[in-house]
Amino acid sequence: MEKDIRLAVIGVGAMGSQHVKDIQTMTGVQLVAICDLIPERMEILSTCNTQFFTNYRDLLNSVELDGVLISTPHYDHSPIAIDCFHNGIHVLTEKPIAAHMSDGKLMVEAYKEAIKHHSDLKFAIMFQQRTYGYWKKIKSMLDDGELGKLIRATWIITNWFRNQSYYDNGDWRATWKGEGGGVLINQCPHNLDLFQWFFGMPEKVTAFAGFGKYHEIEVEDEVTAFFEYQNGMVGHFITSTGESPGTNRLEIIGEKGKLVFENNILTFWKNKISMLKQIQTSIDPYAFTESAELEIPFEHHGLPGHKIIIENFVNAIRGREELIVHGEEGLNQLQLSNSILLSSLLNNKILLPMDSELFKRKLEEKVRNSKVKKLPGISLIPDISKSFGN
Repeated sequence: MEKDIRLAVIGVGAMGSQHVKDIQTMTGVQLVAICDLIPERMEILSTCNTQFFTNYRDLLNSVELDGVLISTPHYDHSPIAIDCFHNGIHVLTEKPIAAHMSDGKLMVEAYKEAIKHHSDLKFAIMFQQRTYGYWKKIKSMLDDGELGKLIRATWIITNWFRNQSYYDNGDWRATWKGEGGGVLINQCPHNLDLFQWFFGMPEKVTAFAGFGKYHEIEVEDEVTAFFEYQNGMVGHFITSTGESPGTNRLEIIGEKGKLVFENNILTFWKNKISMLKQIQTSIDPYAFTESAELEIPFEHHGLPGHKIIIENFVNAIRGREELIVHGEEGLNQLQLSNSILLSSLLNNKILLPMDSELFKRKLEEKVRNSKVKKLPGISLIPDISKSFGN
């Protein structure tokens, strides 16, 4: 009889508590431990077969387990994952992989060192939106060359609207010390991951960010970024937590037409001939390329998708599936996020691969001046360097 896969969840706030509930519904999986700095959270979530801890190292030293799901604040992802790898434990981490590239690289290096001794070790990241039917359809159309040479991609993703009460609900929220950033690292990691999944990594990034433009916060709540690609394609990424009603529109232009996803509808204006050929050959100086408007069907599971990623993680541990998203791929999303912030902070264009140590120094300056909030009735979280036993 096949043994259950033994999992632990470290960090059981809003997202981690949902992961606990998902794991408890799975067959062939046992939730053996949970860990959080706030004991009351674990008492609500734990069952008679689940141990709970307030120090993740105590958990790792006390419980036999196969894998860990990390859903702590961003800064803690790296040290926890590294300790797990040293112990030969499989890791699934929430997004982003880390707060900044330097820590993300340390995680990947630790993983690569660990697989020398544990060749089957798995490292995954919670980019569940890659399982969504519409994004998979767009990816397949791009991979199949249905748009031909890509010219431009513009994503306006401003429906991340948040009121001030959202930020006031946690003393760590929207602070450099608590999160390491704002909309880019909290709301938009999925969108940035999808952008690089579709189009690859740009060569140059130029960006402008508004810090506390709409809210009483330290970090960015509005961003406009411009990406330049080696093949001549350009990209735009526009996001905000201060627009209502917001917009979620992805527009992709290729020589063979225009692909737009908005309001859960995927539309392809398919050109009869390449627009690049039209530019060179048409004798009419104003003639548009003839095109047909097509609504593209797709199948979507309609779920949040987190459970799908956890099930995939478990099946990968069993050797039944490849990971949907390998942890190393989280570095691309993080590099985009960090380079956008660095460009804005320096008021300069950033060449990729970016100088991750320069960004780390800039972030550390922000952290030193960070004003972590103390709200009535809400206890202050421990210093980041001391959280979870570090």
